Formats: sequence, structure tokens, C-alpha cells
Amino acid sequence: MRTHLLLLLAVASIYCTNISAQQKDETSLTEADTISNFSAFKRSLSFSGVLQTRYMASLNDQVDVNGKHFNPSTGAKGVRNTFLVKRARIMVKANINDHFSANILANLADFNGTPANKVLENAYIKYSLNKYFNVQAGQFRPFFGIEDAIAVDIIRTLDFSNQYYAFGRNGWQSFQIGLSVFGQLSKDGNLRYFAGVYNGNNRNQPTDDDNTKNVYGRLEATIAPDFTVAMNAGLGSMAGSGTGNAWGGDATAKIDLTSRWQLLVMAEYKSGSDFLAHNSSTITPKPAISQFRTRGFYFFPTLRYEYEHPRVRAIELSTRCEWLDENYKQAKNGRQTIIPNVSLIFADNFYAALQVGVAIDRYKHDIRLTNAYSYNLAYAQLQIRF
Repeated sequence: MRTHLLLLLAVASIYCTNISAQQKDETSLTEADTISNFSAFKRSLSFSGVLQTRYMASLNDQVDVNGKHFNPSTGAKGVRNTFLVKRARIMVKANINDHFSANILANLADFNGTPANKVLENAYIKYSLNKYFNVQAGQFRPFFGIEDAIAVDIIRTLDFSNQYYAFGRNGWQSFQIGLSVFGQLSKDGNLRYFAGVYNGNNRNQPTDDDNTKNVYGRLEATIAPDFTVAMNAGLGSMAGSGTGNAWGGDATAKIDLTSRWQLLVMAEYKSGSDFLAHNSSTITPKPAISQFRTRGFYFFPTLRYEYEHPRVRAIELSTRCEWLDENYKQAKNGRQTIIPNVSLIFADNFYAALQVGVAIDRYKHDIRLTNAYSYNLAYAQLQIRF
């Protein structure tokens, strides 16, 4: 009897032990709860970059590879074809702990020309509290359009839009020095905000050029799977020009046509004060800053085929159609650009790609011996991410 009782108690003990092991301990702590010093929690250091080489050839006898018209009858000889290194970017990201990080991005290709106020692109410190609140301070690209939201090392065609560079020169986009906050507004991440304040006189400047700071805001909403719309607005000045403004809207969409074919679409419109035109104007008396405006629109569809060959992962056919008019209230001269492009992607996520295309530029009024002159530019470029 005693033997049977001991055996029964042993079986009961094993059963209770198994039940206890399967139960969740509600009082257990997470890894973070047990840490008393977060100085090096999740600390890491990573390096990445992009190298982009290019061959360009002007298809017009009197226009050089930079789009500037020259007159051969005067003995002028423009360079009509060239090889060049467009980008040689190195990025360093350091995670100090789970909240603080630092990001530095330099374009070594700028040393090929005049490196003053160039080379250094990103240089900011980021604090991430959670998915709803992030802060970054230093030099970065304000989120003021689609092209600011896309990774700086992914370029699906010849270059960024003409609009991007025009608004960048006037301090609305591209690399600026200041402070930015961003994050989600909804739990599912379908509504996002971006806001900030910055100098507005472009990158690598020791100080601001006036006492007025630029402010901006962007609101993004994913209203359907793979379909996002956004609105931007900003106020600012440059070199005492007076307070101007910029605003715009954009949309992106991805449509799965078949299991291998996708259609990617981007469209964007912006209008903003042209500080450079205002400050360089010789009109007397000088009109108000409201009379110097830039506006532009582009439509960028990309048809992607997932080839999924071991050596060729995808093929993209795209055409960027863009309309831009700088300083259209004082010197109206619309510019239309069409860039058909073919991309062969040899490694996923654009880690290796060959792109071939033609940039077709047309101005309403050609201005001789300037860059405001219609021309066609053929190009082939190879870019590698690492």
C-alpha cells in the first residue's frame, strides 16, 4: 500500500510540475525592466553607401553636357560627352542605445569639383521615444515631398526632379540645418506627421543668414493599401528677403497588375517663394517677395517586371514627365522635361542597377548662351549600394 501511495504522489508531482511550466508567469520582467544602465543598450555601428558612375552625351551640336548653349561660330567648344562620378556617398550610423543615434552622410564625389559648402550632407542626432515621437537635430533633409521621404541612395531614373533642386536652392528642400519632429498619429501607422524648424540658407553654413527661421509641416495618410497622399506647407526667408511661403501635395501608389508586373506611380505639385530671384532682382522699386514664385508638377509612372533570374532580379520601364516654371510672375519661361528610362536591377532593392535613357528638355523661350536652352541628353549610369 505504501509503495502504491508513493508512486501516486510521484506521478502527481510530475504532473503539477509540467502544468506549472506551461503557465505564463505574469510577474516576470522584460529585458528592459531588469537593466539599471541603458548607456550601451543595443549599441551598434554600421556603414553603408552608394557609388554612381555615369556617361552622358549631348545630342545637340550647340549644347554641352550641362545643358548650356554655346556658339561654335565664335570659337567656343563645349564638352558634349563625358564620364563622371556623380555620387560616392559614405554613410555611418551609430546607435548609442535604444533611444539615441547619430547619422553622418558625406558625398566624396563633391571633391571632384569645388567642395565648398558641399561634401557633408547628413549630420544629425536622432532621439526615438517611440513610433509616435522622434526628434532629429543637425543637418538633414526636411520632409517636404516624396523625394525627401525616399532613401537618399535610391534613384530610379537619371536624378531627382528639377523641382526638387529648384526648391532646394531656395531653402525649402534638400539638406538644411535645424530641428525636426515626426512620427505616427494613429496606432496602425496610416496617419503620419512631420514638422520642423531650420535656418533655411542651405547646408554647411556656419550660421543663419538672417534672424528668421523656416518652419514646415507635412501630413501623410495611407488611405488604401499601397496608396498614400500627403500635404506640405512652410514659411521662411533667405538673406532678409522677407517672409515667403511654400505649399504642395503629392501621391504615391503601387498597383499589382499580375504576380510579376507592378505599376508604381508618383505625382507631386509644389508652389513656393523664389528667394534667389527676389534677392538678385534689379527692379526698382523691388516688388514684394510674393511676386517671385516657383511652381512645378511631375508625374512619374514606373512599370516593374519581377524577372527573378539569379543574376537579373527585375526590369523597370519608367518615364518622368515634369513641368517647372521658376520665377513665373517676373520672367515666365516654362520648362518641360521628359525622361524615358530603362533599369536593369541585378541585386534586390537596387543594390546593383544599370540605367539607360534620354533626358528631353524643352523651354518655352530658349535663351542663347545660358542653361535655359532646349536640348536632349543621352545617359547610361551604373549604381551600386553597399
